Order: sequence, then C-alpha cells, then structure tokens
Amino acid sequence: MQQYDAYRDSGVEWLGKIPEGWDLRRISSLYDVRNEKVSDQDYPALSVTMQGVVPQLETAAKTQDGDNRKLVKAGDFVINSRSDRRGACGISELDGSVTLISNVLSPRENLDMVPRYFSYLFRSEGFADEYYRQGTGIVDDLWSTNWTRMKNILVACPPPAEQRAIADYLDVKTTEIDGLVADCEREIELLQEYRKVVISEAVTKGIDPTVPMRDSGVEWIGEIPEDWITVPLKYLVRTIESGTSVEGATWAAGQDEKGVLTLSAVYQSRFTPACNKAVEPSLYEHLSCPVRKGSLLISRCNTSEWVGTAAYVDEEHENLYLPDKLWQLTFSNDNICRYVRYALQANASRHYFSALSVGASSTMQNIAKTDLLSVPIAFPSDNLVEKIVTRLNSKTSRIDSLISDKQAMIDKLREYRRSHISEAVTGKFKVTGV
Repeated sequence: MQQYDAYRDSGVEWLGKIPEGWDLRRISSLYDVRNEKVSDQDYPALSVTMQGVVPQLETAAKTQDGDNRKLVKAGDFVINSRSDRRGACGISELDGSVTLISNVLSPRENLDMVPRYFSYLFRSEGFADEYYRQGTGIVDDLWSTNWTRMKNILVACPPPAEQRAIADYLDVKTTEIDGLVADCEREIELLQEYRKVVISEAVTKGIDPTVPMRDSGVEWIGEIPEDWITVPLKYLVRTIESGTSVEGATWAAGQDEKGVLTLSAVYQSRFTPACNKAVEPSLYEHLSCPVRKGSLLISRCNTSEWVGTAAYVDEEHENLYLPDKLWQLTFSNDNICRYVRYALQANASRHYFSALSVGASSTMQNIAKTDLLSVPIAFPSDNLVEKIVTRLNSKTSRIDSLISDKQAMIDKLREYRRSHISEAVTGKFKVTGV
C-alpha cells in the first residue's frame, strides 16, 4: 500500500505516527453527549451490537425500567461503555432509545466532518484499547468508560476530503471482506447440514443400502433395517447422574484447582474441558459429580437448538465436575456410548427434543430427565454398532476438518478487516483518491 510523503509523531501511544497535515482533536470538540432520558414507549428500544445499532434483539436482556433510557437520534454514534461489550458501537440509522450503559454522541453542528470516518476510527482496535483503558471499575476484567473520560481522548483528524475518501474506501473494502466471510459461513452451514445427513442416515438406515427395511413405528425416525429395534434410551443406559449448582469464578480452573463445567463444554456435541469455572476451595464439599472418562455428557437446558446436546468424554479430568444443568450417562461398553452420541445428533432426536423441551423463551429450553430417557433410538446388532461408529468417526472427522479450514479462513479475513481499518484510519497507508 502507498504511504504518505511525510509523517510526524502524534505523541499519542495508540495512534503512533500520523501523516503531516492531520490534526489531533479531542472527542469533545467533535461530538456532544446526548443524555436526555426517555421511555421506550415513546422511542423504540435499540440494541448496540458488534454489527452496529439495530432494533432491540429478541435475546437482549429486558428491564422493567423502560422509562429510564437514553434518547438516540438518527445519525448519533452510540458505544457501549462496558469492557465486556468491546466493539459494540455504530452510527444509528434510527430514532430510538438505549440503556444507560451506552454513551450517545451527537456530531457537533456546523462542523465540517465525516461521521462515517469517525465510526471506523471508533471501531479500530487501537481506539478500543484506549477507550477501555480510560474506564473505571472494581473488577479487573469489567469496567466502564463514561463520557467524562471519553471526551478527552485524542483522535486523528484528517482534512474532511480525506475523511470522506477513507470512509468511502473502507465501505467498499469491508463490504468485499464481509462478502467473502459470508461465503465461507454459507459453506460451513452446508457442511454442517451434510454432517447431520450423514449421521442421520447411518443411525437410522445403517451402512448397507441393500438391506430390507421396515417401519420403525416412530414417525420422525421412519423406516429402519428389518433386523434393527427401536428402543428408549433408558434401556441402553447403565447410570445417569448430574452435579450441583456451585458458584464459580469468571475464569477457568488452574492445574491445582477444581472447576465446574459450563454448558459451553458440550457445545456442538464436542467436549471442551476448558469451558469451566474455577471453584473456591471452601465450596469443594458441594461438588458432587466428577467428570468420568468414557461417559456421555448431555445438556439439560440450553437454547432450543442445543438442548439435549451430547458430548463424549475421551480423557480423564480429575478436577472437573458437573453442574446441575448437565447429565452424565454411562453405558455397558464404549461403542454403545459413542453410538448414542451420534444417535442424539440425528435429525430424529433433534425433532424429539424440539417437541418436548419447554421454557419461557427460545434462549433457555429444558428437557425433563424422563423425556431424555424416553427418546427412541434406532439400534442395530452389537457388531454393526462398532462398524457404524468407526464409519462415522472417519466421515465426520473429514467434514470437521473442512469446517475447521473454513473457520480458519474466516478468522484470517476478520483479522485482516480489523487491521486494515486500524491502519487506514490512522494514516498508515494512503487510500485511493487521497
């Protein structure tokens, strides 16, 4: 990329050197804060997200204090003040209201500036670091930056024509990158759907397409090989247990600590032991169900998409324990355990869980223990169980590898997007048209 002819030291650590001819301005010289209190009855609720300011999301936490919100006018820049919402900001295209934890900035009138440029600047990694460095709080990993501190942050301010050229360039470039990301995401969706089909076919139809079939007697399972049986899960399970609700830290357990798993530990039917919370030694006596190698962990509650998710534990984890929201099942042999894991991923089982899970919202559904143990499993002879498990291990591993490659590409594209924005808005290269 072409650089500017000359640079100077900005004297601001997060900006570094900036092009000659660029100014430094405090945010308060560019924006006024908007602190007018309004009701969400008069001004529709908005959510401040990583994708910008949008109508309130269904998953957003709702409060009873709808009259205690901040006014947002179209064209305002809104940024969440909390460090755990890093990157949640954007220019609002709508009039509305947001929670009090957001800073609402209105571009100063009669000021020759391009808000789109500053929107990109405020989204840059360097600014985010500086913004939250200015914050205050009583917890190391959670603090807030209010307007009093934000307004004094120095930002790079090119001439208006350059602001517009940079914003126009980034509009095109980020749209191009976002399109490539979307393509990869669609490919991942197709691979995930293909994975489900491969599993569903194997655990309901077997691996020999020439065998005679018969009606399973279960509508959403359909036909199964004539020598298979349809059996409730409880007849395959040897033991089932769950843990207790224990308050954990916000970090994972260290080598010599004990931890309690989170629901994320079984996300997407993969066991991730790192998804746990460290437990204070004074609470160790309340930990009741250690994670066992060769067991199947199943989520009792989760979103409607993931309730009933099953993950296989393939290693010992002596210091990890179950919460009350996870069940641990054991079976008479390892092949049956692995087979059931696949069977619970099949479309038939997902249909079953979707029909029987209950909850106040789609974001937190529950499945009863009796319903879990009643889920019908299409079950072959013992020697075929091992063959199906081996076949699925091989096929799903290849699919998972393709998905990992696509996800790695997405991560690289998003990192390139972030770095490109940061370098453009701080003048590390000259965009076309400048």
